[in-house]
Amino acid sequence: MSRSTPFDTLLVANRGEIACRVMRTARAMGLRTVAVYSDADANARHVREADEAIRLGPAAARESYLKVEAVVEAARRSGAGAIHPGYGFLSENGAFVEALDRAGIVFVGPPASAIAAMGDKSAAKARMANAGVPLVPGYHGDDQDDALLKAEADKIGYPVLLKASAGGGGKGMRVVESAANFQAALEGCRRESQAAFGDQRMLIEKYLTQPRHVEVQVFCDSLGNGVYLFERDCSVQRRHQKVLEEAPAPSMTAALRREMGEAAVRAAKEIGYVGAGTVEFLLDIDGSFFFMEMNTRLQVEHPVTEMITGQDLVEWQLRVAMGEALPLDQDELTITGHSFEARLYAEDPEQDFLPATGTLTRFAMDLEGAGLDPERVRLDSGVETGDAVSMHYDPMLAKLIVHGNDRAQALATLNRALAALDVQGVVTNRAFLQRLATHDAFRDADLDTRFIEKHEETLFAPRRYSIEEYAGASLVGLHQLARECESDSPWDRHDGFRLNAPHTIRIALCDPAHAQDDDDSEAVVVVEGTREREDAAWHLTIGDETLTARLDPLAGDAVAITLDGHRRRLQARRDGNIVVIVDPRGETRLFWRRIDAIDHGRQEAESTLTAPMHGTVVALLVEPGARVEKGMPLMVMEAMKMEHTMTAPADGHVASFHFQAGDTVGQGDVLLEFAPDE
Repeated sequence: MSRSTPFDTLLVANRGEIACRVMRTARAMGLRTVAVYSDADANARHVREADEAIRLGPAAARESYLKVEAVVEAARRSGAGAIHPGYGFLSENGAFVEALDRAGIVFVGPPASAIAAMGDKSAAKARMANAGVPLVPGYHGDDQDDALLKAEADKIGYPVLLKASAGGGGKGMRVVESAANFQAALEGCRRESQAAFGDQRMLIEKYLTQPRHVEVQVFCDSLGNGVYLFERDCSVQRRHQKVLEEAPAPSMTAALRREMGEAAVRAAKEIGYVGAGTVEFLLDIDGSFFFMEMNTRLQVEHPVTEMITGQDLVEWQLRVAMGEALPLDQDELTITGHSFEARLYAEDPEQDFLPATGTLTRFAMDLEGAGLDPERVRLDSGVETGDAVSMHYDPMLAKLIVHGNDRAQALATLNRALAALDVQGVVTNRAFLQRLATHDAFRDADLDTRFIEKHEETLFAPRRYSIEEYAGASLVGLHQLARECESDSPWDRHDGFRLNAPHTIRIALCDPAHAQDDDDSEAVVVVEGTREREDAAWHLTIGDETLTARLDPLAGDAVAITLDGHRRRLQARRDGNIVVIVDPRGETRLFWRRIDAIDHGRQEAESTLTAPMHGTVVALLVEPGARVEKGMPLMVMEAMKMEHTMTAPADGHVASFHFQAGDTVGQGDVLLEFAPDE
């Protein structure tokens, strides 16, 4: 249909933070907003914030958010004249765009022909070669015979990157280091690609060992105009998914920026593009760059571009979809300052980034208490306190975006903002983001796409705790324990009361990873004093050192801890036996227990092979009764469109499996009976 058709009602065919973010701009433009939802999202934030909302179907995305006819019918029922797809789901589905054209509904995005041109990565490479856009050496052919793909990989030379031809976002993508690993990697990629995109076709590219991932934001209108809104560096990734992004790219020269930007606009015009798109490049250490792919939609990391340009890219999308010309010409676009985005995921970095589920008992950020300028800090989220994190969708909870006059100032703001972010009830990567943002190599912009792997030893190094950290954790644990105790019985007191003796408490602290170890990893803190008066102080003895200490509760989970006259303000809480303390320097997590009281926790701890998250069993890799060695793969699970392999915890044998391929399991379910060797 004509792209000049005006509309006053916008349906957002997505969920989570992007749905909320799109509706925010739509409302500011005076548009009525319509949300769609699955059964799992009936009370989700994007549903609560929309002017109206329409149910699509059950929780599974293929029966709700990916169901074209249900989304089109929702637009008809609500009177929506346009649909914004967000990213993911139907955002790059040409058949969806064609269905909207037939229904007379505006698609806020490119035409179906442009999506098709870039959706098939193999065909896209050929188009880009015709447009004079440089390409990485690789195989992009239609013949998908296993032997041929293996021969092409051998010809290119290892390492190579296997990549799903029909998709992106890190799904169906693996690095193959040697010929011996090729077949297993190919089979795994095909399974992930089939699950995510319904397509098993693969392409192969030479894997550059030290490239940076630099992408260019492009925008085209239906009148033939095209501009680039500069670049973003997205090199810090895990599992080929971005974790930290920034704009502009560090060490970018004006000449290289112009060269990459103009190549990106050529790529967009080659396929008749309209709307917001991102052309992704690999930037090698010698300054050469190669086309990777074009995402024919708004990117997750678009806010950093908005921060440095002062432009609302969603507003640009909506105006272009109404048939208007681009708001600005190329020479009117400028860069101001520097911006970072950190993606907050419900996942456990200490457990190979396994997705996490649960209920957010707290989700807040104290900007005022952290002394942060709300004009410089932005939190795009799709959740609030009390919301459930489901197994059915991507585990990203929110994006934290900051701005500074330069990179150093923006990075300092990012660290303070991460410390001010208080998320409870679900395991997240917030502490890992702090470790990344405070890493010396990241501070020095020594970046490439293998940043996390290269610095794994320091990013995941065992913590060495200071006297101050042990002291602070002791006080926080006691404070929380006292708040939880409502009994008037002297036998239930937690302040160290002893008849005719000083008030004394003995606390053991250690890294949570070693909470069940019978070794000398614990630090013992002897606490003397009382909290019967608010102005009273404790005396803490740790080894040969004694400190005078006090804790003053502030708003929310903020506390002030004073040690020998040195007062520090921080966020602190106790989750079960884990004390968590957060400040701009990072996060401290310590296993806390009283050793002057009966403690059954360690004696009752068991080592069992349980499901680390909600998901589906994909495959059983050994037969019941099989003899296995520690670390051998036993079964494959899938959750949030990613595969996870469960391995043997020790040498032994598998007595039986409790689930079969295709079964759904819950977090904590015992997966199999395992008998370790004596």
